[in-house]
Order: sequence, then C-alpha cells, then structure tokens
Amino acid sequence: MVMQTVASYRRRLGKVEWRDLVAMRPRDGLVECLHPLPWLAASWGLAAIGLWPFAAAASFLFFLTALRLNHEAIHGNLGFTRPTHRIVMHALSAVMLGSNHAVAFNHLRHHRHLGTAEDTEGACGRMTFWQVLREGPRFPVRNHRAAWRHGTPALRLRMLVDLALNLAVLGAALLTLHPVLLYHVAAMILAQCLTALFAVWITHHDCAEADIARTQRSPLVNFATYNMFLHLEHHLYPAVPVRRLGILAHRIADAAPEVAAREWLVVPEVWR
Repeated sequence: MVMQTVASYRRRLGKVEWRDLVAMRPRDGLVECLHPLPWLAASWGLAAIGLWPFAAAASFLFFLTALRLNHEAIHGNLGFTRPTHRIVMHALSAVMLGSNHAVAFNHLRHHRHLGTAEDTEGACGRMTFWQVLREGPRFPVRNHRAAWRHGTPALRLRMLVDLALNLAVLGAALLTLHPVLLYHVAAMILAQCLTALFAVWITHHDCAEADIARTQRSPLVNFATYNMFLHLEHHLYPAVPVRRLGILAHRIADAAPEVAAREWLVVPEVWR
C-alpha cells in the first residue's frame, strides 16, 4: 500500500530529476556533522551563566540539528562508509540520550509501512494534538521496545552500546552534580518526550489517506528548521540528502504545479 502510494505520487509528478542530488562527498558529511556543535556549545555556555531561557532555545536547536544529522546517518546520506554512519549514530546517542539505532530501525519501518500497524513511529501522526502530547513520554520507550523485540541480534548489540553511552553520561552528571551536565540531561529527556510531536505529528497529522506527509514552501521557515519540514519530498526520494530537498521541492513544483498546489503544509499559509 505504501509503495503504491509513493508510486502514484511519482506518476503524477512525471519525470523529476533527483539522482544528481544524491551524491555526497565525505567532506560534505563532515559539514553536516558540524551543524549541531555550535548549538550544543551555546546551550552549555548559556546554562553555565544561568541564562536558562536562552539555553533552552539553544538546546532545542541542538536537538533539531542532531535529529537532522541522525536522520542522514540512518539513510546513509552523509557520504561515509556504513560503519562510519553507525559511529555517528553512536556519538549522537550519547549526547541526545536514547538509542539512535532503535530510532533508525523504527524510522526505516516507517518508510516501508507508513500508516499501517507496523509503523510504530508514524502512529503518532494519526493522533490529535492533545493525544500526542500525552503519548510523548511513552513514545521513546515504545520505539525502543519495538526495535529490541523485532530487531536482529546485531541491532540489539548496537542498542546496548548506545545505552551504555547513555549510562556514562547520566553517571557523569549524577556523580559530579555539575549544573551544566544536569541541565543537559534534563533538556534531552524533555526533548525526547517531545519528539513524537515535533518529529512525527507535525509532518503527518490530518493528512488525507492518499497523502504521504506534509511539506513546507516558505524559504524562511525551511531555513529556520534546517529543511526538516520538507517531509513529503523526503518520503518520495529518501536518498536525497536533506540539504538538497529545497532544490528537489522546486523541481517537483515545476514538473507538477497541480500537485504542489494541493500539498498539505506544515506551517499554514497565513503564518508565512
């Protein structure tokens, strides 16, 4: 059903050139790896001097850019070898908390089984706003359980490495009681509880049955969200790196303006 829906979209779009957008060099991947670092440093620095609201804003942007980087590693879109993509996910697991290999398992199933009972990640997209807020704290637990139950022994081993890294960070925070470390742990736990809302629901809620995901047409919104709201384009062509989804969106709009005209937007037109 999912593949039929994607194929139907692609037929309506006609011949959209996308393969030239796929190739990534290792130095391109290194640039992607740098995106979260300024926000992480800013959040720690601002927390150290007690500017908590500004630290929280920086932590949000760190988590957003880390999600983007992890997302690219999941799809192998950083131009690295497969083992190096896994190292990226391990490192991000340590600073974001949780197992990003569990996230990877559920996200790839989300692409294959969108809207079905096997789509553990995407289930939140079919909830109301208030339901997804209540689901938030359960969402990471549910994803980890699904990955552990249905994953291979190799995946479980990688999850154990991720969780050992989590324990190391938590242990450092609790043993030292350093306020910045404690703040970071609290901020990441809160961010994980809001992931169902900001990473799933916001790009999938209230779509028609024949539609795949929401997208965004405002260049300003896409700049502020690091292209993470170009979600329809990602589902149609997941091999295209996020940094080039804006180019892909323009090509889709040029090839099939009637399709682009009826797209479900993440941020409503009135907010642009």
